[in-house]
Amino acid sequence: MPKNAHQEAAQHHENAAKSHRTAAEHHGKGDHGAGKKHSATAHEHSGKAHESSKAAHQKSQQQK
Repeated sequence: MPKNAHQEAAQHHENAAKSHRTAAEHHGKGDHGAGKKHSATAHEHSGKAHESSKAAHQKSQQQK
């Protein structure tokens, strides 16, 4: 089970990174509306990544 928890956390981190890159591209092109939207999405994914990482860590600790 911990392996799946870590994979879930990693996926959220990947999604956050992708959204951050997309936001940066839009901001760089002056499309601040789209950049703001992608920044908000990145923030959501970052929060999910953080929570998933904590849960994965807790599950790993229980296995010891």
